[in-house]
Amino acid sequence: VDRVRKKISPLKINSDQWLEVMQTAHELGLKSSATMMFGHVESIEERVEHLRRIRDQQDRSGGFTAFICWTFQPQHTVLKVKQPTGVGEYLRTQALARIFLDNIDNIQSSWVTQGPEIGQIALRYGANDFGSVMMEENVVSSAGTTFRLDAGQIESLIRDAGYEPRRRNNWYELLN
Repeated sequence: VDRVRKKISPLKINSDQWLEVMQTAHELGLKSSATMMFGHVESIEERVEHLRRIRDQQDRSGGFTAFICWTFQPQHTVLKVKQPTGVGEYLRTQALARIFLDNIDNIQSSWVTQGPEIGQIALRYGANDFGSVMMEENVVSSAGTTFRLDAGQIESLIRDAGYEPRRRNNWYELLN
């Protein structure tokens, strides 16, 4: 995992330091989410190691409210990949996260990077959270991905997938 971090974000802290920050935050009562961007320089084994470290941290602290994975968006970045990660690989990773991260209650679909329709399909591949209306998003949009949905569109996508949309707050407490 650190090999990947050094390659794609050399100025960020290493994975042990990140996990220590999460442990401290969770001990102080703060909740957080865990994420994984994939489909760039990592191996399958490194993806699984990433998931294992998140699962182990959740066993220790119990502070992750959700896990969100998304594929690397190579447009307008200096990091080049041989073949962009496809929909099938995203959905397989989503399903694996649901099974492997059995101690994290919420697996979020990433419609912001994958698009609304794939976000909807991800609900059948382990996601129990579609995500939220984005007020402002600068990370993936700077790479060329600019999907936008309002609350009504999100609710329609969830209903069309056969589920009942529910609103929640940041702590995953249902509001309606």
